[in-house]
Amino acid sequence: MAHKIRAVLIGGYEYVGAKVTYYKNLRRGVNRILCYKDNQIMINKMRDRTDHYPNYSFEFLREGDLLAAMFWADEREKAFYAKFGEVISFDVAFRTNKYKMVFVPFTAVDHHKKSVTVGAGLLSRETIESYEWMLKAFLRAHEGKAPKIVLTDQDAAIKQAVESVIGDLFKNKDFKKRFNKLVWNMLIKPDEFEKKWDLIINEFNLEDKRWFNDMFELRDKWIHAYFSDTRMSGLMKTTSRSETIQKQRNTQQELDHQTKKAKEIYKGSWYCQYEHLGTKNGWELYKVEQLNNNSDLKTEFKVEIKLPTNDVKCTCEHFNRFGTLCRHAFNILMKHEIKEIPEQYIENRWRKDVISRHYNFGRHVYDTGDSEINRFVNQAYYNFEACLEYVRKYKEKMDLFVKKTESMLKEYENETTNELQKNRTDVEEVGKLMGISIPKDININVPNVQSNKGCGKKSRIQSAAEIAYKNSNK
Repeated sequence: MAHKIRAVLIGGYEYVGAKVTYYKNLRRGVNRILCYKDNQIMINKMRDRTDHYPNYSFEFLREGDLLAAMFWADEREKAFYAKFGEVISFDVAFRTNKYKMVFVPFTAVDHHKKSVTVGAGLLSRETIESYEWMLKAFLRAHEGKAPKIVLTDQDAAIKQAVESVIGDLFKNKDFKKRFNKLVWNMLIKPDEFEKKWDLIINEFNLEDKRWFNDMFELRDKWIHAYFSDTRMSGLMKTTSRSETIQKQRNTQQELDHQTKKAKEIYKGSWYCQYEHLGTKNGWELYKVEQLNNNSDLKTEFKVEIKLPTNDVKCTCEHFNRFGTLCRHAFNILMKHEIKEIPEQYIENRWRKDVISRHYNFGRHVYDTGDSEINRFVNQAYYNFEACLEYVRKYKEKMDLFVKKTESMLKEYENETTNELQKNRTDVEEVGKLMGISIPKDININVPNVQSNKGCGKKSRIQSAAEIAYKNSNK
């Protein structure tokens, strides 16, 4: 795979030089040298980041001499959390490394409605103690600032129990449709939810089902009606946000297609009309009907506006949930010839300059054990990328830039190898290649391999090509 990637990068297999066998031998040599040291290498590298990077946080938990958990957050992630950390999600049902450690990303939504990571960690065991340690480390990294709401999926074991106990029920299309409509209704009030819940429970004879009773007792922790006054900023379903960080197969083209389709539906189908209802306590009252050109769907909302302060309220509560005004409110604002969004409805979290540009969101790219060399190397990477940004839009400048870098590369390649290079051992070569320092002393060993919750079968996950090949033979 590395050989193929190299061929693509430089324009063809004839330019690679090295054979596939060389790549395989290199990988075998790297694995032989790193071996069980990879855990200590990672800890050392993260410690080095805390020493040389501004505002970088890293913690790890050990059980004896084994790694149990770790958490890290850099300056960029802390900046995101400070501005967008009211609501976060974390999902532990993710792919793991070869030691079966679970990757735990903490996710928020930024001012572009994009998912951003505000911290991450690894757990060797999914226990209450591990989760407590992880959450405490998260709070310590963010100076004790707790989010208003934390979204997470239920335990994987609970999901399996639900499927086994009431699996047949969820095959009932009528029940599934009504249940989902009730649970994900963003406009429903608590008393209305409880009435409709009772109707479904009674109609389908679910009074004795423990899972439904338990979920009803926890309704204030998962039904949106009970925390509708807290702005979710578009972060409602933790799986849809957190798993987007993990699933690399969700290509940008697919996302762009979905966005385009949604915009077409939004733009072409819906329109609003309003009716003045009178004035009450200084507020003008309007009934706004949201209509659909392609169907008979019609939804009514009440909008109130107070002049001259331009305060506006709508029963859809879009601003309370997302922090942006709804189309119903805009209709009434335009009716009064208010051509700018009132300042009180422009939240700081949506401004384009909410994240200061002074943050150096660099990355740690090299480690020689010498802090001064590390600084020079990182600065060289930054200078190169900055130059590339300046010239990448201009063909002539790019051509000159490539020729200059090629000339520098040939100059360094043709230098007479000094004695230090001649005496370099395999360990040093691997360290240089990987950008790490190979430790001699091992204080923290790799965790024992465990099957965590939700891991499923222990067999290797097959690629799409393998599955297609097997199906073609049937």
